[in-house]
Amino acid sequence: MTTFVDRVVLHLQAGDGGHGCVSIHREKFKPFGGPDGGNGGHGGSVSLVVDPQVHTLLDFHFRPHVKAENGKGGAGSNRDGANGRDLVLKVPDGTVVHAMDGTVLADLVGAGTTFQVARGGRGGRGNASLANARRKAPGFAELGEPGDRLDVVLELKSVADVGLVGFPSAGKSSLISVLSAAKPKIADYPFTTLVPNLGVVRIDEHTFTVADVPGLIPGAATGKGLGLEFLRHIERCAVLVHVVDAATLEPGRDPLADIDAIEAELSEYGGLADRPRLVVLNKIDVPDGRDLAEIVRPDIEARGLRVFEVSAVTREGLRELTFALAELVEQSRAAAPDLEPTRIVIRPVAVDDAGFTVESAPDGAYVVRGQRPERWVKQTNFDNDEAVGYLADRLARLGVEDQLAKAGAEPGSLVRIGEREFDWQPTLYAGAEYVPSARGTDSRLAEKVTRPTAAERLAARKARRQRQPEEAADGSTPDGPVDPPHAGPPEDAD
Repeated sequence: MTTFVDRVVLHLQAGDGGHGCVSIHREKFKPFGGPDGGNGGHGGSVSLVVDPQVHTLLDFHFRPHVKAENGKGGAGSNRDGANGRDLVLKVPDGTVVHAMDGTVLADLVGAGTTFQVARGGRGGRGNASLANARRKAPGFAELGEPGDRLDVVLELKSVADVGLVGFPSAGKSSLISVLSAAKPKIADYPFTTLVPNLGVVRIDEHTFTVADVPGLIPGAATGKGLGLEFLRHIERCAVLVHVVDAATLEPGRDPLADIDAIEAELSEYGGLADRPRLVVLNKIDVPDGRDLAEIVRPDIEARGLRVFEVSAVTREGLRELTFALAELVEQSRAAAPDLEPTRIVIRPVAVDDAGFTVESAPDGAYVVRGQRPERWVKQTNFDNDEAVGYLADRLARLGVEDQLAKAGAEPGSLVRIGEREFDWQPTLYAGAEYVPSARGTDSRLAEKVTRPTAAERLAARKARRQRQPEEAADGSTPDGPVDPPHAGPPEDAD
């Protein structure tokens, strides 16, 4: 049984970036030779590329989970981690990429067309790359950035110039087999064609493609038969051809009724009203079919449709039909706008664009949105105080603290950046210069202990000495007056 898949849900995961390395160069007579931690490698990305040799999405149907390679971590001696290998997925020509909410992300048409659907994470920098004039030997490194994780829908729409539509067993497969070199399955029972067949037709100097769409029945646009699955394959066709069985023996069937039923389904599906139509009265090699074709031809032409009487068996009328199709295809191509080469669009950042925004959330938190702040938070190791201080310095230089203050944030307000939440303490960093301390620590983050001065301790000691004689005189202690010894209950008088 032929298996054809033209719609799949793909679960993508790009590679994560490798972590940077924290390392100090040490050798004989050089116990502290400076930082030499290497950078982490970038994670692999996931891309889609059109391959003419691929005709279905069947592979993704059985393997919907796709993951690219992670980047390797950095190492000492300034050794950078290896980048993760990019993953390239081959898809058929005409694949449309949708987000889960229906948004079209890309329409892949043409061999070699490539679309990066998931970006790999950046590798974290090692402490050698983070060293500067103030931080000569950083005791931290950046973490690797996680790669993109998303679900997308791949939908295949065949790319053909001419689409053959009609009821099952109308002779569409036979017709495409004699017009082109295609070899579809042909049998004498309905729904023989279960997959769209594509054929290339060449006549004189004209070349065009023909798609044989599986048979349609009334209600196909609402899910009956195979129509709902395959109507999308005629969306790109420039010309539609009604293939009508002029020799059918089914009761209640005639060419006009068949055309009306198919047109109703095309109208219900939508978006095909502007395509030119032709009508092919097939199977005129059967005597009854030829007689019926001669009877209904004037009525069809009265509707403004061109009619061709053909036989796929004897090949009668095929040459005239082929030239008519080539003429309509050439007209459609001439009317189509010229394809422009891809333009490189440069969008400079506005002068007043800070690269982030500060918004108030319904729960009272202040949400900072921006590519750089969110990436910095993802790459910060919050178990390392020095790394947290470095993040605070970067956010302050970017202007995040100033914007939070303008937005009304007060000390202790909840601030959310990406998936992290903080209690905002502006006095912790405002105007405080970084002072190198032990590696992995930041003196600005240390708990401040309010220790009394020497004069305050001396005054407190004198006050305690003065209170001791007074407490002894009135029988009290620093904790309060002393109760007299308990003498027991008074004796009852006689």
